[in-house]
Amino acid sequence: MWNSPAEFFAMGGYALYIWSSFGVCAVILLLEPLTICYRKKAIIRRLKQEYLAEQFDKENRH
Repeated sequence: MWNSPAEFFAMGGYALYIWSSFGVCAVILLLEPLTICYRKKAIIRRLKQEYLAEQFDKENRH
């Protein structure tokens, strides 16, 4: 039980550990979707390049 907001934010003397853990977790949860989106775009771009290279090879063989 906390008797005041200051006691809540102090977390019984473990505030630095607890709040930094929450902060790191929040940053990771925000960055994860961004990195997934970036990797998806990179994969699609690479697949398009491979497809175009394959089509170019097929056209030049004939």
